[in-house]
This record gives sequence, structure tokens and C-alpha cells, in this order.
Amino acid sequence: MSKLTDLPKRILIGRALRSDKLGETLLPKRIALPVFASDPLSSVAYAPGEVLLVLSVAGVSAYHFSPWIAVAVVVLMFTVVASYRQNVHAYPSGGGDYEVATTNLGPKAGLTVASALLVDYVLTVAVSISSGIENLGSAIPFVVEHKTACAIAVIVLLTLMNLRGVKESGKLFAIPTYVFVGGVFLLIAWGIVRGAIMGDTMKAPTADYTINAEHQGLAGFALVFLLLRAFSSGCAALTGVEAISNGVPAFRKPKSKNAASTLALMGGLAVTMFCGIIGLAMATKVRMAEDPATGLLKDGKPLGDDYTQNPVISQVAEAVFGHGSFLFIILAAATALVLFLAANTAYNGFPLLGSILAQDRYLPRQLHTRGDRLAFSNGIVLLSGAAIVLVYIYGADSTKLIQLYIVGVFVSFTLSQIGMVRHWNRHLQTETDPGKRRRMIRSRAINTFGGFLTGLVLVVVLLTKFTHGAWVALLGMVIFYATMTAIRRHYDRVAEEIALADMPGEEAVRPSRVHSIVLVSKVHKPTLRALAYAKLMRSDTLEALSISVDPAETKGLREEWHTRGIDVPLKILDSPYREITRPVIDYVKSLRKESPRDVVSVYIPEYVVGHWYEHLLHNQSALRLKGRLLFTPGVMVTSVPWQLDSSEVARRRARKRAEWNAPGAVRRGPVAPPQKKEKAAAKK
Repeated sequence: MSKLTDLPKRILIGRALRSDKLGETLLPKRIALPVFASDPLSSVAYAPGEVLLVLSVAGVSAYHFSPWIAVAVVVLMFTVVASYRQNVHAYPSGGGDYEVATTNLGPKAGLTVASALLVDYVLTVAVSISSGIENLGSAIPFVVEHKTACAIAVIVLLTLMNLRGVKESGKLFAIPTYVFVGGVFLLIAWGIVRGAIMGDTMKAPTADYTINAEHQGLAGFALVFLLLRAFSSGCAALTGVEAISNGVPAFRKPKSKNAASTLALMGGLAVTMFCGIIGLAMATKVRMAEDPATGLLKDGKPLGDDYTQNPVISQVAEAVFGHGSFLFIILAAATALVLFLAANTAYNGFPLLGSILAQDRYLPRQLHTRGDRLAFSNGIVLLSGAAIVLVYIYGADSTKLIQLYIVGVFVSFTLSQIGMVRHWNRHLQTETDPGKRRRMIRSRAINTFGGFLTGLVLVVVLLTKFTHGAWVALLGMVIFYATMTAIRRHYDRVAEEIALADMPGEEAVRPSRVHSIVLVSKVHKPTLRALAYAKLMRSDTLEALSISVDPAETKGLREEWHTRGIDVPLKILDSPYREITRPVIDYVKSLRKESPRDVVSVYIPEYVVGHWYEHLLHNQSALRLKGRLLFTPGVMVTSVPWQLDSSEVARRRARKRAEWNAPGAVRRGPVAPPQKKEKAAAKK
């Protein structure tokens, strides 16, 4: 089967890379920015719209609060970025929030952070892809009609791109991300020029619509709650900030410095674009509604179900650049594409965090191993599978999915900053250098304020989003926490069970005798090889064992055994119900019961075939027997292979593939062995 999938695998993800090539996959800052920061950068495509959607509940009069909400998001963004710059310097190993919380607050806090981040990474993929599909669907009706299938197809495509390796996928993602950032800055600049300098009147397509407010004239606690809910929706702009601290090992040296610089650049770009889009939305009079079919009115009449509500950034671009203009089309395409690519933040964060958790025995060990392209392939596939399930359940509806969003990330923000405060407190107790103490005190102050502010936002998010779907994210965190705890308990139990004792136990005591059994179905070459091999082991007792299913075949076997003069006693067990596995198991158990200190060694002749379909025709009985015998204490199972001709053909075919040279390899000449290269260099 591995041979069957080898060629498609190489075509899809490329040839395998040697482990010593890992350093070549490290990222420079220009590639690390789109790889790790595409999520917060792309959030300006939907975060401003989420703010206006919530405010529209109170009518268009509530829109004048949006600049203040934007200011609050900016303050929070700068605080989080400043806090995480301390993290990447203090913990450059790549554990990020998980390592900070585990080291300073204990394993339970670390596991809570890990659960929150894993849930948030899955939601990042689901939300980003769904939002991108909706943006693309406004131009291509087919995508809207089949948006769940299209979203799943995009997830599969991103999975294949990431399986090719971080650096290769980073190069693919860099161009659209930079085009999007450049397009948004051009949009803001040209909007300012047209509005402030040229005095043009720019109107969004929805500027002449009115909003049918669900609750008119909100005041007091109701208004405060609405503003807090709008603020929590705007905080979607902060998702993905922690990915850089989790991905420090993927940066080129100096890793911490480069990661901190990328964080600062990401924060500056994100807040500028977020504020610019909010400002232009106010200037062009964008109107949004949670239910546009009934919430938006034209000439006093609802727009109806046929109306498609375009995102805020699309409406602003139409007002500034003009509908159908070249710049409008470029920005629309870049926006849809970068929303797809925003999921790449999770594709780099989830597998790396999964690898660290697997190393700490909280997740299966397979997540710690790198694939052919030196990426954590198993983590990438697991993330894709979870995101596909979410997209399918919620029908790729970003409005529903976004309600589950940002809970996990603020749990990790808060616990991480509290952990950093304890980190600085611990180091200040032993540090005597005045300069270092001043830097530590400054860092502690930043992390203290960050922890307070993100904790406050977490409370706001839980209060305002819990009934709107945030409970699902909390349930996911609980499931991850319980699963990882159970996995760690299993690994600890296994480690304790197989650990060596101070004094030798039963495992070191030599068995009294070895009773060897060779399983026989017919007298043929594989049987004779198994018998010859078993004789070499010099067992105390050696016998051949066959199961009688057909009396005629059993009689023929017995006669041929005596005719050939095989000097190994043949024991035949009757099986009236035509079973093969159970009589063998019962017989082996009976031997163990009679002599508990004896070891039973079972030799199973097996065919080795060269084609995948031949596996379906052979070895099924052997596989079932081995599977059952492995659970029987004191039993050793040995496979004695007999290579059929097809296996030899497959071996020659594999050797031929290994010796194949790419077109042009002969013209380039053979690669000299290392010794010859060194001698040639010495002569020069």
C-alpha cells in the first residue's frame, strides 16, 4: 500500500527532506509575517463589520460609538503586542502561552491554556475559510450555492500546501498577504485624499438605506451591554497574535529578536488598517444589519431575502475606488484570498503546539514526529479534520462560527500574562544587577497591565457571547482538557509499568524451558523454512501444529509428512466449527497453564507479496493469529517470511526508482563523494 501511495504523495507534497535540512526551512521576517500574522492582518476584513452589526441593533444612531470601540481595540492590541514581546524574549523555545503557564502556574494552568489554544486554532481555520468563501461568493454565485463543499475543498488545498513545508507555504502566502496589506493602505490613503483634500462625497452602496432597529433608544445598562458586546466582537482583530510566540523556533537567528520585531510590525499594521476601515465606513455611511432581509430598509420597505449584504471592506472599496474599477477588483480578490490564507496562522501554530504537548505526553506521540517535508504532518491533518467537521456542522456560516471565536485566545492571553508576572517576580528575587532589574520591573509592569486588561476582556466576552455560542468553545476546551489528561494518565501508567525495578524481577529470570510450535497448513517451501529456522533456536520441545478443518486435507497432510520423513512431531487439532485461530490460542494457553514458567514460541510461515492487492489474498489468518497471541502472556511470536516472485519484482522496481536520475542529471555530472570533494579542495 505504501508503494501504491508513494507517487501521488510525492506529486502532492514533494520529495522527502533529510533531517539535517531543517535549518533551511527557517523563516526570515519577510516570510514569517504572512505565515504567522495573516490571521490578525486579515481580520480587518470582518472585525469592523462585526462591530457595526452589533451596533445596528440600536439603530444607525449607535454607529457614532464605533470610533471609541476602535480606540479600545487599539489599546488592547498594543497592550497584548507589548506583553508578548516580553514572552518571546523570556521563552524562545516555542511553547508560547503553554510553556509560560506550565512553568509559572503549574501543569493544570498550562493544560487549560493548551486546550484554549487548540480550540481557537481550529476555529481560526473554520472562521477564516468560511468568511473567505462568503466574500468570494458575492462575485461567484456557484460558490454561495455550494459554500460548504467549497470551504472543505479550500481546507484540503491549504492542508496540501502546508504539508509541503512551512517555508514553501510561506512563500506562496506572502504575495497575496502583502497585496492585501498594500491594497488596504492605498484604500485608506486615497479615501483621505478624496474626502479631506479633494472634498469628494463618497457614498457606500448602503448609504441611502435605513436600519430597522430592534431596540430603539437604548440607555443605561442595556446600552453598556450592547457596547461591550460590540467591543468583544471587534476583539476578533486580536486572534492569532499568540501564534508568533508559539512559533519562535521557526524564525531565523536571532530568533527572539526577529519574532519581537515581527510582532511589533504586525501590531502596527493591524491597528492602522482596522482604524482606517472603521473611519472610512463612517465617512461613506456604511449600513449593516444582523438580518439584512428585514433589518435594512429602502424607501421604507425591507430589502427581502434576495439581498446579499457585502462586507464592510467591500462597501468601502466600492465607495472609494468605484464599483468595478481595477483597484476595487484587485482588493476584492486579495481580500478573499487572504482570508483563506489567514488559516495558515493556525496551520503553523496548531501542529507546533501539538508537537510540544505530545513531547510532554499529553497528546499521541505521533504528533511529535515530522513528516517527509519536515513539517508536523500529523498535526496538520488533525487540524484539517477538526476544521472540516466544524465547517460541515455550521454550514460554513461565518456569522454563526464567529460567536464561538476569541474565547479561547483570551483565556490563553490572561493566564500567560499572569504567568509572566510570576516569572519576573521569581527572577527579581535573585537578580542583583541594577540594569537588569530595571528591565525586569518594566517588563513586569507591562505584563501586569496586560493580564488585567485581557482578564477584563475575557469576562466581557464570556458575558456577552456565552448564549450566542461561546459555550460551544468552552465545551471544546473541556473535551480537549479531559482527553489530554486521560492520555497523560495512560502514558504515565505505561511508563510506571515498564520501568526497571531496583532489584531484578520476573522479566530478568530465565524461563525453565522453551516450547516451540511451528504452524502448518500444508507441506511446502515456507513450512520447511519455518521448521529449519525453529530447529536453529534449540528449543526444549519442538512440534508442528495444524488445524483440521477438512478431513481429506488433514489426511493428505499426515501422509505427506510421513512420506517425506520430517523429524518433527506433527500435532493435529480438530476444529468442528472450522475455526483456525481459537484452537491455536486454546492450545497455547493450555501449555502455559500446565507449565507457567515455560515460554511458548510460535513460528508462523508468511508469504511476502509485491502488490497491494495480493495482501487481500494472503496472510489474513497469520495477522489474526498474531493479533490474538500478542495478548497472551509468556508467548513469543516469530514470523518466518517466504518471498514470492512478485516481491522480488517489486524490490527490483524500487531499486530502479532509487537509481533513477532526473532529466539533466547526467549533463550536470555525478556528485562526487565527500572524500573526493575534500581532496579536490585540498589540492586547490
